[in-house]
Amino acid sequence: MNDNSQLKSVLEKGDFAVTAECGPPKGADPEVVLKKAEMLRGKVDALNVTDNQTAIVRMSSLAACSLLKTAGLDPVLQMVVRDRNRIALQSDILGASALGVRNVLCLSGDHQVFGNQPQALGVFDLDSIQFVQTVKAMRDEGIILGGDSLTSPPELFIGAAANPFADPLDFRVVRLAKKIKAGAGFIQTQCIYNIERFEAWLTMAADRGLTEETFILGGVTPLKSPGMAKYMKNRVSGMDVPDDIIKRMEGVPKDKQSEEGIRICVETILRLKEMPGVKGVHIMAIEWEDAVGEIVEKAGLLPRPAF
Repeated sequence: MNDNSQLKSVLEKGDFAVTAECGPPKGADPEVVLKKAEMLRGKVDALNVTDNQTAIVRMSSLAACSLLKTAGLDPVLQMVVRDRNRIALQSDILGASALGVRNVLCLSGDHQVFGNQPQALGVFDLDSIQFVQTVKAMRDEGIILGGDSLTSPPELFIGAAANPFADPLDFRVVRLAKKIKAGAGFIQTQCIYNIERFEAWLTMAADRGLTEETFILGGVTPLKSPGMAKYMKNRVSGMDVPDDIIKRMEGVPKDKQSEEGIRICVETILRLKEMPGVKGVHIMAIEWEDAVGEIVEKAGLLPRPAF
């Protein structure tokens, strides 16, 4: 296989990888995607393109990935099982590979009732683990579900998500093991604010040998305000924001809160870099892409390997 995933190359060389999110616009203007891409060029190894995140209608992830690829960047195609049946999922995987996209992140997707189309029918024909398994069979065995052969297999580095903060903790490790067994070559985690909880999850994963079987990238999100921290703590499912983080954000003047949020994010990355089993970081700067360069620089992660 002639694989040209920059993300995979960096991880396999043993470098600490950096990825970031590039959310598509709520419109059809390609320049919005390309402008974000330029903010992130040279700062990260790959760009995750979200798939109608929070169940809100946006430009398709596949189209945005194609734009990024044309611009010379390495996109990670996020695909959710919420909106597509197995026919469409497999079809889009083939289309992505044909367009030169070399990374895919297989996800369940936020439930549609939380978005701007609550009356939409959720598909969920496959779950996220079955989807990972399906893509692996397409790539490695050249077959689709049901056993029919492909004329040519897709070339994709397969990823999945993990949430170390949902309960019960031991089940989160079981779920991680299932995703790795299904074929996840890399894992990106939920935003990390509770470092102790994350370390407990990572230790349990390491005890089962899971940190040697996949590449784990710790997720981080810079906070802009105490209000954002409280919202994530109280309103976002599966999020764990300790009270001391909120108090720290509240303890600085309003015009310094975003700086403090970046400082907390950098401190988290520095701790993640020291943890055996963490192979990179995934920065989710929600509509704050211009902060990524500062975060990466302050965390000592520049320059990135050339692509």
